Parts: sequence; structure tokens; C-alpha cells
Amino acid sequence: MKYTDNTARQIAGQLIMIRMPGTVLDDETAQFLRDNHIRAVCLFRQNMVNAEQLSKLTADLRAVMGPNALIGIDQEGGAVVRATWLPAPPAAMSLGATDDVALAHAVGAAVARGIRSLGFNWNFAPVLDLNNNPANPVIGERSFGSDPQRATELALAWMEGSLSEGVACCVKHFPGHGDTHVDSHRDLPTVDKPRSALDALELAPFEAARRAPAMMSAHIVYPALDAEHPATLSRKILTDLLRTEWDYRGVIITDGMDMHAIAGRYGVGKAAVQALAAGADMVMALGNRSTQEETLVALAAALGAAEQGSNLGRANIEARLARLDGLATTYPCAAFGYLTEPDDQRLMADAWRRGLTISGKPQRLADGAKVRLVACADAAGDGVAEAGLPAGAVADLLARRYDVELVTFDDAEEFDWAALPDDDRTVILASTTRLRYGARARQSWRPDLHLALWNPFQTLDIAAPALITYGFSAAALDAVGDWLAGTLEAHGRIPLAAMPSGPQ
Repeated sequence: MKYTDNTARQIAGQLIMIRMPGTVLDDETAQFLRDNHIRAVCLFRQNMVNAEQLSKLTADLRAVMGPNALIGIDQEGGAVVRATWLPAPPAAMSLGATDDVALAHAVGAAVARGIRSLGFNWNFAPVLDLNNNPANPVIGERSFGSDPQRATELALAWMEGSLSEGVACCVKHFPGHGDTHVDSHRDLPTVDKPRSALDALELAPFEAARRAPAMMSAHIVYPALDAEHPATLSRKILTDLLRTEWDYRGVIITDGMDMHAIAGRYGVGKAAVQALAAGADMVMALGNRSTQEETLVALAAALGAAEQGSNLGRANIEARLARLDGLATTYPCAAFGYLTEPDDQRLMADAWRRGLTISGKPQRLADGAKVRLVACADAAGDGVAEAGLPAGAVADLLARRYDVELVTFDDAEEFDWAALPDDDRTVILASTTRLRYGARARQSWRPDLHLALWNPFQTLDIAAPALITYGFSAAALDAVGDWLAGTLEAHGRIPLAAMPSGPQ
């Protein structure tokens, strides 16, 4: 039996996750959720003010979406966090630098306690991508490292910590975004490797993570797996490989379908239908109300027309709904008191400190030393992290100990390093964005000390001793301050085959 038009629309609503504007659930959005039986929402910083406001928003969403609501968040750690007042978790690569499975488990559990207290039951973390490509523009410190065995052990420990505290994880980005030089938010990447190479590296963490309650697909073409379609739209990858070959039984959700790799090439409605036909259980229809409506219309039409026995036929759709219901039942969505916040704050601060890493032989300065700090003027986000670190924050940190002169630049390729005064000031470069440096900086910039406060691969660009934090939370900056003061040593080891760490 086929779905009626009205039923098809209601089913389509249960198979998408949307984003919403604002910090309150307005009447129009609430009615849109009710009318379309939408049960899944992902929230971002634009939806968040403080714990009281966010807890009310998630409670209002639960009241509208019902007991099987799925309320998601990207609270990975490092630069990718949404609820910024919670204890700030270190980036995955910081945990990789620490190389402590028990610590990874504890951090994952603490992250879950924090977001569960705000009413979330689904976290789009941890990242299982292996970062073996220094040119990767979007994964960077979000990866636990480049070694498939150790990175997987750490990531799965993080996941188990989260699950133990009642928050579902969604591992990402299957089959692996680590070896790309294109950001799928902006274009469609390709990872052109033979299947044997993918099995040995990219695929290994995901195959090991078959217990994960959910897995997110990547908008990337893998010619060895499917030469025609990106993973999100590929039946060969989502159904033949993940479901049939690996017997994966969790929820498959797409990455955001508003990203240019998909929306710009296929159109959001057509792509949503292709993703479900390929084997996805839920389409992340973020975008705006217009693209959400386009997605619903396209999905309803496809479901209404689907023949019994097809991948969009009634039996297969009901199996998807059952998986989604099972996720919500196993990890119910309800706010809980946050009784461990002080302890979790101390845990996160200690984790940041343990991940602190040196490259080369950086030298500490005496109190009162004259310092010239060079940093990017615009601390913009990168589409995944919603904001960077203002140059003034680094200047304030250094000013606790030194006489600081701040010099900012707008474009690294236009900045003339030779124009800096040749005087007695020690020059410190603070890298506060994810962007790698171009040829001009690589050839001419010569700081005395490089503070790599986001992307560790930037230390490959600048010929200088470096202190690497893998992120710029307040706890990370405090760790830098303690290292400068001589009260903390940096024991982290860069978990990347392409990069040495420690004194050279």
C-alpha cells in the first residue's frame, strides 16, 4: 500500500532534522513543527544565550515534538562547541596528544553531562576522520590523529563515555573526511584511493564503530566505492557497504544538505530524495524555511509514488522510523540537573594542560620582557567553528607578564614581516584562525615564538619554535600562561605521522 499525500508529508517530516532561527520557539515555528510532524532539531550558537534560556527552548521543543524528540548539537570540543559556557572540552587532537584512553572516556562523559543538563540527547561527535593530510582545510585538530588504531581507541572511548551518561553519539564523517584538501561546506571533495587503502585507513575507524548509535555521511566522492555519487547519495556506500557488508544497525544521518557540495550541485529537494533512496534514515535539512519546505515537498512526493519493496517503499521507511524511534527511546530527551559542573570544569582544564605540546625548542621569557605580538585582526569562524579568537585576548594573556605591543594583520599574504621594527622586542606570532599560511608567510615570517592556538599544521608553515594548544578555550590559554610562567611543562605529542613534536 502506498502512502496518501497527507501521510507522506507527515512521514517526510519525521525523516528530516532542521535548524531554527532565534532563541525562543516562536508560534510560527512551533506550528511548522506540529503541522509537519518534525521530531528532530539541531541547535547552534545563534539559538543560545545561557543555560536558563536554552533549557527553556529545549523544553518547549520537546513539548511540541513529543516523547521521541531528537535535539542535536555539535559539541565536539576545541573550536567546535556551541554551548560556550559549559566546561570547554579539549579538541580531539589534544586528547590524541595526551594519548590517554581513560581521559578520553572521562571527557566524553563530561561533555554528555553538560549538554544533557540543557535538554540535548544527541551529539554529533566524535570525529572518526583520520587526519593524514596537512592540507585538509576543515578537519585539522578535530581528528584524534593519523594512526587508525590509536585514533579509533581514543574516539571510541570518548563515545563510550558519552553513552554512559545517556547522550547518543553520532560518529562522523563516514567514510572519512581526513584526506581531503577541499571543504565540503564549499565544494565537493574526492578521495581517490583504492579500496585496500581505504580499508587500511579511512574506513577502519568506522568499521570499528559499528556500535555507534548513529553515523553521519560525508559529502565526498570515493571512486573506489562509487565513482558517480558522493557518499551521502550513494546506495553502494550507505546500503551495500555500511548496512549489508558491515551489518550496521544504527541510524544513518546525512551531513547538512545545505552545504555547497550537495545543495550547489544537486538541489536540496532532489538530494534529500537521493539520500533516503541510498539508505540514509534522516536528512539534515538545515538551510532555511524555504529549503526545508522544498525538502518536505520533494520527499513527500517521492514517498507517495514509491513502489512497495523499493528503498522508499513503506516497509523500508517504517524500518527507518523504527531506528529513529529506538534512538530516542534509548537516549530520551529530557533536562537533568548538572551537579558535576565544578568537577567537570577541573577535568577539562587538566585535559587541556596535558595536551599542551611543543615543537622545536621554545624559550620562556623573563617577566617584564618586551614583546611584539603579531596576530590576525579578524577572529572569524570557518563555517564549522562559529568564531575564532580575538587578537586582544592573546594580548591580554601576554600582558599579565610582559610589556606587549600588538600588531595585527588582515591578510597574511599582504602583511610585510620585514616592516616590523628591528628592535629589542621578542616577536611572538599567535595563530588564531584555522587557515594555513601561504607562500609569502612561509618564506619570510620569522617569529621568535609561535603560539599555534588552533590548527597544529600551521607550525609546518612557520620556521619557529612553537607551543601548540589545539584550541583556544580559556583553559587552553591558561595552560599557555602557565607554561610561559614556568609552572607547567608541555608533555603532549603531536599524534600525526606527518609532524614531529617535542624538542628538535
